[in-house]
Amino acid sequence: MGKLLLAPMEGLVDDVLRDVLTRVGAYDLAVSEFIRVSGNLLPPRAFRRLCPELDNGSRTRAGTPLVVQLLGSDPACMAENAAQLVELAPAGIDLNFGCPAPTVNRHGGGAMLLADPEQLLRIAAAVRRVVPAEIPFTAKMRLGVRDTAKTLDCARALAAGGIVALVVHARTRTDGYRPPAHWEWIARIRAVVETPVVANGEVWTVADHARCCAVSGSDDVMIGRGAVADPFLARRIRAQAAREVVAVDRSDDWRQLQPLLASYWQQVCAKVAARHAPGRLKLWLGSLRRNFVEAEALFMAIRTLAGVEEISRVLELHGIPAQKPPA
Repeated sequence: MGKLLLAPMEGLVDDVLRDVLTRVGAYDLAVSEFIRVSGNLLPPRAFRRLCPELDNGSRTRAGTPLVVQLLGSDPACMAENAAQLVELAPAGIDLNFGCPAPTVNRHGGGAMLLADPEQLLRIAAAVRRVVPAEIPFTAKMRLGVRDTAKTLDCARALAAGGIVALVVHARTRTDGYRPPAHWEWIARIRAVVETPVVANGEVWTVADHARCCAVSGSDDVMIGRGAVADPFLARRIRAQAAREVVAVDRSDDWRQLQPLLASYWQQVCAKVAARHAPGRLKLWLGSLRRNFVEAEALFMAIRTLAGVEEISRVLELHGIPAQKPPA
């Protein structure tokens, strides 16, 4: 089967959740949340702060390679920062042309750049010149801003700019995350560029993955929210491909997930202020409720709690060995 990639998800997946999700296994690589480039040369510590994996050979603790994603609209500034990043030896450099967030788009970044294929080419070509061949250089795009009028032109521009792979989230900026994902457009993109194309969007289950591959024609798939909602999804996809039995009962998966939830909670408490840690845990549990009844029960038990110690006590009652976080 093809590759499985863990998607960048600003505000949802950071180095802590990447650590936990890649420990479950089955991902060929992960892509970081974007690092915003907005006119200045970022110091090395800025890259390391968002991507501490750079100090571990650009790999998660489980050994999954981490590609670092940049977001910006100025070709020269993007190239200058990419050159700085090259010195930190990332497992790859990716450019973000897909973020639909208004805070990014109102400054002309992310998916808004899809209105100008020539600017995409200028940015990609400028970065290509400073990224050595041994570091994979890729990009991620959506189908467009409001429609698909320039979809193929954008894909051609990025391919001409020198990327070695293109991830396509099969929705426009206006679509946001509303289903469906238009996987058929990925097939149309594959027909006009020689660059390998990775499919992305609306893969929540093993069956979704199979349909995505069949419709898009792509063997390589990037999984985002589906991976957060089901940390075992990539493993289940690989089991299906190997013609192994994929269990319908998820109780064993929940037992395996409990120590990972404990690790996540401990790492979050060590990383962020105590007032922010509960929200991070609730956010992940909110996604897990889609697949695990136990997550629903746990979410409801902590939903109104705001204290780290009281949440830790509830986690213990639910079989999650939450050690007392550092003071």
